[in-house]
Amino acid sequence: MAGRSHVLVVEDDAKAAQWLELYLTREGMDVSVVADGTEALRLIDRAPPDLVMLDVMLPGTNGFDVCRAIRATSAVPVIFITARATEEDRLRGFELGGDDYVTKPFSPREVVARVKAVLRRAGDGELPQVEFTVAGIMLRMETLTVSGGGVHVKLTPAEARLLSAFMSAPGRVWTRAQLVARALGDEFDGTERTVDVHVKNIRRKLEHLPPAIRVVTIHGVGYHLETI
Repeated sequence: MAGRSHVLVVEDDAKAAQWLELYLTREGMDVSVVADGTEALRLIDRAPPDLVMLDVMLPGTNGFDVCRAIRATSAVPVIFITARATEEDRLRGFELGGDDYVTKPFSPREVVARVKAVLRRAGDGELPQVEFTVAGIMLRMETLTVSGGGVHVKLTPAEARLLSAFMSAPGRVWTRAQLVARALGDEFDGTERTVDVHVKNIRRKLEHLPPAIRVVTIHGVGYHLETI
């Protein structure tokens, strides 16, 4: 990712926000800090950051609702920060379009490593091909959009990378482990169930397009893309 990355920290715990700002700034990032979801949404609309670190337990609107509002207009990467560490909470965060999930108490250095990993996945150039077309459906990696019939749907970086794997080889069966490595990276700290959540989101978004492709579950193995 060229230039200095801009990270928006949405955290009402002043001490935690201070440590995050300190460590991220030391790593050469520009950091903005807000303490509530409403102000975060205003800032994202006015000056979109490269990544959002989002506390779940915010005053007023909680972090899950803030992420839902962000995803209505933006594919900016989101890392949840929370004391709620159950798998169901983590999967809910991913289902809403989150890219990673950090639980409190956390090591600031670990968080910095997670931020770098998500930024790298969102902006790296590993894929030589930036456009994929199958059955009239086009995926554009540069704009994180999938299009067909004049309809354009935004994807998160993780969703786009997963769909790029499927569209690069229609009919090929991908295991969940292969998809984690392809779309989420070796440093990803979630479980393979996270892939199921991302696939669910992709399926929901493809429903907005003309029926041409679909992601099919191969029970006990993984997934593949087929034309309709």
